Amino acid sequence: MENFGSTTWLDAMRETVASYRRMIDATIAQLTDAELHSRPAMDANSVAILLRHLGGNLHSRWTDFLTTDGEKPDRDRDAEFLDWDGDRQSLLEYFDRGWSALVNAVDSIDAENVGQTIHIRGEPHTVAQALTRSVTHLTYHVGQIVMVARMVHDGQWRWLTIAPGLSADHNDRTWGTKASRSVFADEKDAK
Repeated sequence: MENFGSTTWLDAMRETVASYRRMIDATIAQLTDAELHSRPAMDANSVAILLRHLGGNLHSRWTDFLTTDGEKPDRDRDAEFLDWDGDRQSLLEYFDRGWSALVNAVDSIDAENVGQTIHIRGEPHTVAQALTRSVTHLTYHVGQIVMVARMVHDGQWRWLTIAPGLSADHNDRTWGTKASRSVFADEKDAK
């Protein structure tokens, strides 16, 4: 990957990762502790379980990613789908440990190593492929987090995207600016 292309792509990946973190944080902020652990159905995951899974996955994939396999031998993936026994703070710290591994990894990727071969469960990937795979996995679960949160939340919901019926208003205020992409954009990015 040429330098300009990898820099542009990496910047886009950084923005994408940051935007999904804002969505996760805005979702969690709306949930009570009970709602965080509530399952919308017996066989469905709670938001807490999804956060636990993402924390474990991201920590495994992105810790020492250039030198070790992305599926670390000490990862207990099956346990990630059990109810979290700790409190909200300990869950968020666990999740943040994995998230920090991802952010630190993305910050360390550059034109020199973006094409380097790394492994996930013994399967070779370029760093670019592994990051794309990971961000795709992340976005899948963020969608689940938001949907589960909406299902278990009691009370008014703060929309994380453009609320129904407000598309024209959003477009009028943000057309042609970075803010058009997200309700989480900085106000300074709007017209």
